[in-house]
Amino acid sequence: MPIFTADRRRSALVRLLALGTLLVLSCAGAVAGPAPVRIGLDAEFGLDNSTSAQAVELGLRTAIGEINRAGGVLGGRPLELVTRDHRSLPARGIRNIEEFARMPDLVAVFGGRFSPVVIEELPTLKATKTLFMAPWSSADMIVDNGMQPNYVYRLSLRDSLAMPKLLETARKRGLRRVGLLLTNTSWGRSNLAAAEEYVAGARDLRIVQTAWYNWRDQSLVARYESLRRAGAQAIVLVANDDEAAVLVREVAALPKAQHLPILSHWGVTGGEFTKQAGPALQQVDFSVIQTFSFFRADRQQLARFMKSLAAVSTIRRIEDIQGPVGVAHSYDLMHILARAIDLAGSTDRKAVRDALEKLKVHRGLIKTYAPPFTPRRHEALGERELLIARYRPDGTLVPTDDR
Repeated sequence: MPIFTADRRRSALVRLLALGTLLVLSCAGAVAGPAPVRIGLDAEFGLDNSTSAQAVELGLRTAIGEINRAGGVLGGRPLELVTRDHRSLPARGIRNIEEFARMPDLVAVFGGRFSPVVIEELPTLKATKTLFMAPWSSADMIVDNGMQPNYVYRLSLRDSLAMPKLLETARKRGLRRVGLLLTNTSWGRSNLAAAEEYVAGARDLRIVQTAWYNWRDQSLVARYESLRRAGAQAIVLVANDDEAAVLVREVAALPKAQHLPILSHWGVTGGEFTKQAGPALQQVDFSVIQTFSFFRADRQQLARFMKSLAAVSTIRRIEDIQGPVGVAHSYDLMHILARAIDLAGSTDRKAVRDALEKLKVHRGLIKTYAPPFTPRRHEALGERELLIARYRPDGTLVPTDDR
């Protein structure tokens, strides 16, 4: 029988431990599988009463689930979503973009609802050459940013389309003298420019006055009354959910004869607007612009979407989808991005950026994109997708008959 000294026993133990470590690492690698391809989401998760970031995330996770179940991208690599909260604060958003830009295998960043945050992020996106996908924010300059090459792609509403649709809807309803009630931000100024340009070419439509309010103002009725006294027959509102709810409650409290129809931009749909407005909402003539409604979706595409949605959430009815445009936009945009990643054959952001402009056709939930983007067009949606909607008593947003 061989006799082992203490040194020889220690040496054997070290070799055994080393072999065990190699086996563990080998097994771990086999379990882990291919490295994920990362997708960032920079949005307003921590903002009180807001549901827009959660809507974008839901659309992304629904699409990512479908893509991963079908084999992922780049021959088997799964997509992985990484989220960051900017709380609607531009400084936080800039910091998030810088962090995303340093992440290995992070292909692109999706944004949230607030145009002013994205606008402040643009210089950082340019400096880091970070691919940015906009599924909600609508200010024109987000895409019209002067970048060469341009790393921003949008599947969403655009203010220079939204304002003409809202103003034309007022005109078709016989409301030709309009007052503008706008948020005092870059988003509000973007809409003013779009409204003035449209009205300049419309002989039978006039903006009687423009009133401005600040974020978190506790009352808007004085500005509303100023527009009404100036002769406005309708109010075109650019607001998010908090301020819009304040206005609705205040208008409902006025005598019925002082109620004017309100046509609203879609920021109101990104939060708990109906809850904050309460019963007052059904006492006011309130309409909102949208680009999509699940109530008008293609049945086959909708059935596929709802099945995939059920795999990542408890939602089973379209009535229960909050922020429907955010969900639908991010869902379609994620599928388009995944196809571009495969076409590029790489996670290199420049290669994926170039591939986005080479995709031919994508049949999505919202429409068939043919093509989604081109070198000169980084907007996936146009005026044909625009519609007007109203809130039912149960809080569900449904399309109207406005054309």
